[in-house]
Amino acid sequence: MSAESETAALQHDDAPVTASKQTHPDRALVAETVTINRPADELYAFWRDPANLVAVMDNLKSIETIDETRSRWTVKAPAGREVSWESVIIKDVPGKEITWQSAPGADVANSGRIEFQDAGARGTVVRAVIAYDPPGGAIGQLVAKLFQREPRVQARRDLKRFKQLMETGEIATSSRTAKQLAEEKA
Repeated sequence: MSAESETAALQHDDAPVTASKQTHPDRALVAETVTINRPADELYAFWRDPANLVAVMDNLKSIETIDETRSRWTVKAPAGREVSWESVIIKDVPGKEITWQSAPGADVANSGRIEFQDAGARGTVVRAVIAYDPPGGAIGQLVAKLFQREPRVQARRDLKRFKQLMETGEIATSSRTAKQLAEEKA
């Protein structure tokens, strides 16, 4: 390889952001971890079926499965908006890791990885790493924080809900149901 082609190869890194060796100052990176008292294979199997994720991801409106590695995600955004993108699984190691990347033209360009690492008697360490281009740049990221739609906050909350569901079979909430409110008013 010539010096020129080597330099050109180093300048263009088409790896997902979470694996790229280049820095992207306009991208945000989120990494959150939780330990769940369940086997890694069980947690991986739950996460590998996109239909399951609607139950644990608060901002997620829907996931439409396109094929074995592609799905269309629609999420709630600040100010009552919605954004969507096609997600493509680019690496799948059963029981260990799922890595994805948004397809070109996504409303929010993103990539990420969810890892499942055996923690012995403690269960499994689940680590989510997500890189994304905030719509509207830094200002859009600030607005998302104000509306509690910032991905770092959401990732932490979503992993806690995932832990609750996998360990107890339900997700605890402090919200009152419509029935409870009606009973209180009666």
